[in-house]
Amino acid sequence: MRDKTAMQELDSEHLKWRGSVRAIVDATIDKVWGMVSQTKRLPEWMPMVERCTDLAGEEGQVGYVRLVSGFMFPQEDGERSWIKEKLISIDPSSHSYAYKMEASNVGLDGSVNKLKLVDYGGQGSSTLVVWSFEIDPLEGVSQDGIIDFLGFVYKSSIARIGNAIQAGATLA
Repeated sequence: MRDKTAMQELDSEHLKWRGSVRAIVDATIDKVWGMVSQTKRLPEWMPMVERCTDLAGEEGQVGYVRLVSGFMFPQEDGERSWIKEKLISIDPSSHSYAYKMEASNVGLDGSVNKLKLVDYGGQGSSTLVVWSFEIDPLEGVSQDGIIDFLGFVYKSSIARIGNAIQAGATLA
């Protein structure tokens, strides 16, 4: 027989809202990984991120914590959004990682974002970027509405990766 706490944890796990987006980036998997795996480059390909600051740990290591700020999600008071994210998994050999949103002023605490890259196309000239996410249900928000909004934000970000890579190559 399960105790009440175990049942609540099980129930809350089943109540997660999930979504994913995917798109092709016209760049090699190594170039895309070099862009998306570096915190300092986040503002280059996430249109609403102004700043990404190291808070704890070492980038690229599980446990690393960063603070992302900008206008990712509209705030009623016009203030910038901020999200404290913790790296919970990373595997450079499979070009994947996951961050958990630990605290924020956007209501997405506990959400998990996962990014996975797949070599796509004959000579490795393209990369499939898969961005999946799961969030706890939000009061007063429709599940479809928030899944669509996050999907739009993340798909827009993926679309900018190729341009950011080309801009970086032009500057080099």
